[in-house]
Amino acid sequence: MSSGRTQWSDRSAATLAILAAVLLVFGIWCLASGLKEFTFAPDRGSWWYLWQRSDATVWTRLTAWLPYLLHQCCFWGLIYHAQHNVRGYSSRIHRVNVFALLLNGGFAALHVLQTQLYYDGLAQDVPEVTSFGSVVIMLILVMIMENRRRGMIWGKPFPIQKQVVDFLRRYHGYYFSWAIIYTFWYHPMETTPGHLAGIFYTLLLMIQGSLFFTRLHVHRWWRVAMETGVVLHAVAVAYYQPVALSSMFLFGFTLVFVLNQMHGLSLSVRTRYFILAGYLVTLFAVYGLFRGFGNIHEVVRIALLDYLGVVLLAGLVWSGLWVRRLFRGAQQVMEVLSQPPEERASGISIHPGPAE
Repeated sequence: MSSGRTQWSDRSAATLAILAAVLLVFGIWCLASGLKEFTFAPDRGSWWYLWQRSDATVWTRLTAWLPYLLHQCCFWGLIYHAQHNVRGYSSRIHRVNVFALLLNGGFAALHVLQTQLYYDGLAQDVPEVTSFGSVVIMLILVMIMENRRRGMIWGKPFPIQKQVVDFLRRYHGYYFSWAIIYTFWYHPMETTPGHLAGIFYTLLLMIQGSLFFTRLHVHRWWRVAMETGVVLHAVAVAYYQPVALSSMFLFGFTLVFVLNQMHGLSLSVRTRYFILAGYLVTLFAVYGLFRGFGNIHEVVRIALLDYLGVVLLAGLVWSGLWVRRLFRGAQQVMEVLSQPPEERASGISIHPGPAE
C-alpha cells in the first residue's frame, strides 16, 4: 500500500464523507419498516439495553461479532501503517486516508444490511456500560492530551507530566478506534431519534479518525466540534427516557465546554466571559421555570465525572510508564550482570531513562 499524498484536500474529503454519512442515516430511517418483524427481549430495567432480538442464536451473534472484529483489526492495521510510513501533517489526504474512509464506509453499509437481515449487535453479549464507558473514557483522554494547550479549568492546566501526554498523543488512535468501532457495532442500526443521532455522531468520529496525519485532524475547531457532538446524541436519548435527563446532559456537557473545551479556541477573554454569562442565564432560566432549582445540582455530575476520570486515567498512564521504565532498568542490570567480569569495568548505570 502506498502512502503518497493525493490531490484531494482534507476538507474536501471530510465534506464528501459527511454528506455520505447524512445519506446513510437517511437511508437507515427509510428502512425502518424492515425492522418491524423483530421482537425485543424483555426489559430488565436499569442499564438494560432494550434493542436486542428475543430469539438470538450463535449464528445471529456471529453476524455482528465477525464483522466487528474484522473492521477493528483492519483499522488498527491502517493506523500502524500510517505511523510507520507517513511523515508530517498535510492539508492533502494520503492514500491511507482514502483506504480508511472507504473501510469505515464499507463496514457502515454492511452494518445496515446486517441489521436488516439479522438485527443483532454486540449488546447481546456485553453490558451497555461498556459502550457508554468506552466513549466517556475517550473524551476524558482528549482532555488530558489538551491539558498543556487549553488547560483543564478555565485555561489553568493540571500538573500532568509531559511523558503522559506524549504517550497518549502517540498511541491514542488505537484506543479511540476501538471505542468508536466497538460502540458502532454494539448497537443495531435502529431508527429512533436517539439511535439516528448516535449513528451520525459515530460516523463523524470515524471520519475524524480516518483523517489521521492531516491538518484537519488537528484543527482546533473541528476537534472541539467532535467532542461537543456528544451533546446531540445524549440529549436525544435522554429526551425519550422516563426520567427527564435531557437538561442534565445538555447543561452538563455544556459546562465541560465552558470550563475546558472553549479555552482551546483562541477566544478573547471578553468572548469567554460572554459565553459563561449566556450559559448561566440560560441555566437559571430553565431550572427556575421548568426543572426547579432543587435539581440544579445535577448539571455538575458530568463535569465531576470527567475531572475525576482525568485524575485517575492520568495516574494510571503515569504508573504504567513508571513500571515500564523500571522494568527496562532491571533488564539493563541483568544484561550487565550476565557479561564477563572484565566487560563490566565501566560499571552499571541504573536510571529510569529520559521521559518518553
